[in-house]
Amino acid sequence: MGNVVIRVENVSKRYRLGEIGGGSLREDLHRWWARVRGEGDPYRAVDDMTPEGDRDSHHWALRDVSFDISQGDIVGVIGRNGAGKSTLLKLLSRITAPTTGTLKIRGRVGSLLEVGTGFHPELTGRENIYLNGAILGMRKAEIDARLDEIVAFSELERFIDTPVKRYSSGMYVRLAFAVAAHLNSEILIVDEVLAVGDAEFQRKCIGKLEDTHAEGRTVLVVSHNMQVISQLCRTALWLDMGMVVQHGTVQEVSTAFLAVRRVRTSEWIPTDQASHGWRYERVSVIAPRGSTPESIAASQPFSIEFRYTVLDAGLRGRIALQIRNQHDQPILSSASTDGSSVRRKEMPPGSYIETCEIPGHFLAPGTYFLTISQPAIDGDIVIENICTFTIDSADSLAGIDGRAGFVAPQLRWFASE
Repeated sequence: MGNVVIRVENVSKRYRLGEIGGGSLREDLHRWWARVRGEGDPYRAVDDMTPEGDRDSHHWALRDVSFDISQGDIVGVIGRNGAGKSTLLKLLSRITAPTTGTLKIRGRVGSLLEVGTGFHPELTGRENIYLNGAILGMRKAEIDARLDEIVAFSELERFIDTPVKRYSSGMYVRLAFAVAAHLNSEILIVDEVLAVGDAEFQRKCIGKLEDTHAEGRTVLVVSHNMQVISQLCRTALWLDMGMVVQHGTVQEVSTAFLAVRRVRTSEWIPTDQASHGWRYERVSVIAPRGSTPESIAASQPFSIEFRYTVLDAGLRGRIALQIRNQHDQPILSSASTDGSSVRRKEMPPGSYIETCEIPGHFLAPGTYFLTISQPAIDGDIVIENICTFTIDSADSLAGIDGRAGFVAPQLRWFASE
């Protein structure tokens, strides 16, 4: 395998629907005995018109998946819900076996498939460290050597001898990740752990995973947060419907993944929008004369135009927008109340047009996506990725002198003696 530590060759995983899971062992046994005697499901609803043969059909969670992962690589596994990501990690963790194909893994595997697995509410934090560490494969001597480090990482020194049933959810997650992240293993597998905890804790977790990678260990991360994947990972694996769509650099894969989820038009005309006392008629990216939203010159200003109708009297609201780049990272946010002392103004019923102007030499070259919020009585309603536009690199300051950053503004400079 050379420096390859994970090799997946034509792996498929099939689940049989309807075999078990009736809710109790008694129901499952009754279903099994009915099938042996050639009878129908005794617990089937009278209005269920699904043919009997289809009820016991198979579901392929993975189909002919093949890829290699080298030692020291940090890989993001992305895809929609139900794409097969968690199933793949369970196979790599030896929790379940593939239906067909082979898995070759070199080195000890540590898995963070579910933060807090093995924690007992009646035990103290210290006792749960030993319990959870044992479940994750650590010997007592290893836990003893790392106990102080684990407690310090969790920042729970004052509460470490308190039963975890008295912990808040944030404290619980901190302790669970601290134990799992300090497991000695050549390969670390993480499933959606970074989706929990506050922002500061998530940054700390990312830093710990980066340290793990710097030590030469291999890391696999599943996350729906593309910003985290882009920041943390070097390569990415995109799964869809149980099959590999793309495996390559994180920039290439994330760009392709986000592209299929987003619109490809510079204008949005809603067709089935709930009013909530307010209705958008049209949102458009207006390019300067001589160019199109598909390719706006970086030096040229452009605008975003909102046409909407206020239906109910007394509605207080504002137009708000957010522009994100192709990696799903927020670049800027703005609102119609910017610069005003009144956050939300009362808007009489009627038709309105509002325009947000974006100056030239502001955004760096790239493709951008527009998200807006719609006022409502009980709070703003966010509508994501309604429009897209591209900033050309030809006359961009970033393209001319190679400056880095998400924006490339032309700022005023003053010199004095």
